[in-house]
Amino acid sequence: MSSARILRWCSVSGRCLPAPPPCRWSHGSVGGVEGLPGGVREFVEENVRLCQPRGVHVCTGSEREAQTLLGQLEARGQLTRLGKYPNCWLARTDRRDVARVESRTVMVSDTERDSVPLPSDGSTSQLGRWMSPPDFQTQVGRRFPGCMRGRTMYVLPFSMGPLDSPLARLGVQLTDSPYVVVSMGIMTRMGSPAMAALTTGSEFIRCLHSVGRPLADPAGLDPDLWPCDPELTLIGHVPARREIISFGSGYGGNSLLGKKCLALRIASNLARQQGWLAEHMLILGVTNPEGRKTYVAAAFPSACGKTNLAMLQPALPGWKVECVGDDIAWMQFDSSGQLRAINPENGFFGVAPGTSHRTNPNAMATIARNTIFTNVGETSDGGVYWEGIDQDLTPGVTLTSWTGQPWTQGDAEPCAHPNSRFCAPARQCPSMDPAWESPEGVPIDAIIFGGRRPEGVPLVYEAFDWPHGVFVGAAMRSESTAAAEHKGKQLMHDPFAMRPFLGYNFGEYLQHWLGLGLGRSLGVGQARLPRIFHVNWFRRGLDGGFLWPGFGHNVRVLEWICGRVHGQAQAQASPIGLLPAPGSINLQGLPGVDMEALLHLPKDFWQREAAQITQYLKVQVNRDLPQAIAEQAAALESRVAQM
Repeated sequence: MSSARILRWCSVSGRCLPAPPPCRWSHGSVGGVEGLPGGVREFVEENVRLCQPRGVHVCTGSEREAQTLLGQLEARGQLTRLGKYPNCWLARTDRRDVARVESRTVMVSDTERDSVPLPSDGSTSQLGRWMSPPDFQTQVGRRFPGCMRGRTMYVLPFSMGPLDSPLARLGVQLTDSPYVVVSMGIMTRMGSPAMAALTTGSEFIRCLHSVGRPLADPAGLDPDLWPCDPELTLIGHVPARREIISFGSGYGGNSLLGKKCLALRIASNLARQQGWLAEHMLILGVTNPEGRKTYVAAAFPSACGKTNLAMLQPALPGWKVECVGDDIAWMQFDSSGQLRAINPENGFFGVAPGTSHRTNPNAMATIARNTIFTNVGETSDGGVYWEGIDQDLTPGVTLTSWTGQPWTQGDAEPCAHPNSRFCAPARQCPSMDPAWESPEGVPIDAIIFGGRRPEGVPLVYEAFDWPHGVFVGAAMRSESTAAAEHKGKQLMHDPFAMRPFLGYNFGEYLQHWLGLGLGRSLGVGQARLPRIFHVNWFRRGLDGGFLWPGFGHNVRVLEWICGRVHGQAQAQASPIGLLPAPGSINLQGLPGVDMEALLHLPKDFWQREAAQITQYLKVQVNRDLPQAIAEQAAALESRVAQM
């Protein structure tokens, strides 16, 4: 019997598939499929039958491998070498594939309510999208059979978190995109060490990705400079099977499956089951002039200044801020009740526009070598350019926009896409914390929430207690950004900065946070709960300008927060939380800042705000809203009414 007649069940597509023609294997430390650990081997074999690549390459994560792939991408015209910087590259995507696609990102579970609350008004949930397992299997069956014909399937073993950390989780991604391979090599601990960890039989997250453009040319020549299929893009997460399946997009948030897909959506499911937290948070260490260090985790929506804060260069003498991570935190209480956090990533995938030597000198130093830029502008002398880079061009140097067209100041479209990115190794950051790869994680003493709020919300305030702090996170609102497909600046509810990344019902998510505060699922004695704060760097005055200088001066707010943690800073009660007492924010050397305006609480604004928060939670979370959060919302309305 020929191999073409052998039918085998494929659990991914939900159908029987014939064995594909033999494909070519290339590898580093393993001998073809036989050298793979059992579970990995089954995963690869099943998807070779489904996707039918012309070859399979098992990635080792070596520098030689990365340079070979980068050279191949350059030869195809899919990457441009940037001669001005060592080992830096520029990718230009299809104009339709530039951001996360929230409308095509789904959680797959037996019931809708497992994944998202059911709004009381019958509207579509704003807290995630759901697809039933049969419908998802149908959609996979429409897309994946034969999707890698003519292309190489790359097998990427990777670890999220240091391999020796008890919080680390292993994954294996299959992809037909060499751009994804080299990017995952930066963003995760990818390669032979992760594969070696899998030989022990460790569980792993199964990640399948295809750009969705099979090649008709038997020589494998790619007609697309950026292969993708935006009309059929779909990113699905199946927590019960610990699977992520992504089709049709090459953009980072949709294709680097270790990032938001695993590190937040799937990981938050694991965290709920296992008693920890997977959060969209930066982690930083703040050291005062006396040498006392305090670690802080902070949640902001994408493109709201997480990287700038994580790499902050303090404007106050004697202060030091060091970066553990700029985007994702995995946190667990240790045996003594101390909350500890690791950064599961190995690199930075930061927004380029607005980054400069003035706003973030540490980021500029980080991305000066070994970096992949996506959708930024290009200078004719081999450099990069974007809005807000604050660098003068050498006379005679011209610009090419992210679309590949000549560009000059005053053109209607920006030179760099608003969501253009840099992908750089974390180890290159000058301000990386010495403990950033500590297996046990760093101790977290404060949690900060924040967003872009042009009016009404004060510079900083502290929650009254843990339940109130959970409510503050649930009540987060911010102007939308270019990191997803939303158009224009609109004020959006973004609870915990997790709205696009929730892996299960948000009501259950809130209950999980509340339960941790009560010591549930900790397996320890009394937990030492971090204090919870809210900040807003973006409040504007009557003239439309920002009231707070931000950037390096944000250390002044961090100083007050650390002072509160250690019982050294004063606060005064207000209807929304504890505000800094007069004179408790250090303004030395910073004239002209109107602290009264920055902390002012307009009653009419807060009456609207409290009512809108209550309405949002009642409608969107509906019957899954924990009673403790409903009580916090009612208490806020009551306190504001008495202002």
